Amino acid sequence: MPLPLSILDLAPVVDGTPAAVSIRRTVDLARLAERLGFRRLWYAEHHAMPSVASSAPELLIAHSAAATTTLRLGSGGIMLPNHAPLRVAEMFQTLEALYPGRIDLGLGRAPGGVPGVTRALRAGRGELFPQMFDELMARSRGGTAGDPDGVHAEPGGVALPPVWLLGSSGASARMAGEAGSGYGFAAHFSPAPAAPAMLAYREAFRPSEHFKTPHAILGVAVVCADSEDLARERASTMELAWLRIQSGRFLPLPSPAEALTYPYNAYEQAALREWRARTVVGTPAQVRERLLALAGETRADEIMIVCNLHNHAARLRSHELVAEAMAR
Repeated sequence: MPLPLSILDLAPVVDGTPAAVSIRRTVDLARLAERLGFRRLWYAEHHAMPSVASSAPELLIAHSAAATTTLRLGSGGIMLPNHAPLRVAEMFQTLEALYPGRIDLGLGRAPGGVPGVTRALRAGRGELFPQMFDELMARSRGGTAGDPDGVHAEPGGVALPPVWLLGSSGASARMAGEAGSGYGFAAHFSPAPAAPAMLAYREAFRPSEHFKTPHAILGVAVVCADSEDLARERASTMELAWLRIQSGRFLPLPSPAEALTYPYNAYEQAALREWRARTVVGTPAQVRERLLALAGETRADEIMIVCNLHNHAARLRSHELVAEAMAR
């Protein structure tokens, strides 16, 4: 059986194009993903970042679910400390009622945005994530987490969709296993090794209603093109964008022309070498070989690819080439 493939969409905003266009283009990728046989497509929650338009993943989920028929749509993830657990339960039970059997609820603990977002959202602290998670599950089941106020999520009679805990350091891995949820590791931006977290998740796993066996997703940054040179040229957009984010500059994605002529200093060149070591860039054959190797090293049950390119058609083509290569 081919290794299952999925997509994480950040609705990337490119230099010279309004963010509203990025929002409207999300449905193009969803329709393509369904046609190519991708298992699921998730939207991330980010705030106040000019390079990313996915500030409201629940709305993007509903929009793309209405434009498709079989593709699973979900959050990758909802940053739980930013929200009241009851509100999250209500949103995703509503989505499950509208599109039964097609919704995923991925949860994270980071604020998801520029400095100051936590304050602007009146968000809770990340260390409260376990308590907030317990409350979310209890309110969805019709109870409360130690608070006898009788408040539960509506619509009633609709179960919360499958829950996934997301992480980038391994901190959520054991919790995900003990909760009997799915687990996703963000190797597309995390320098931490994925294999130990994946193993910790499996060792702690307890079967649940939605997950009889463990299911771990590995997020990987991927750029695929018909030639290696073309793939690396297109990937230069992601490289410069990543460097800018590391230095606190949250700008729209640059064009390859701008990225290839950027005067990288010695420190930036060293940082790029580190970033390139954990990304997958190349031809379909090269990408296939590397993704299969990563899945073997981490025991991933599924690969979720992230591809933020300046050119919309090139971005769609990259996903198409990856799907064709992995289906062989």
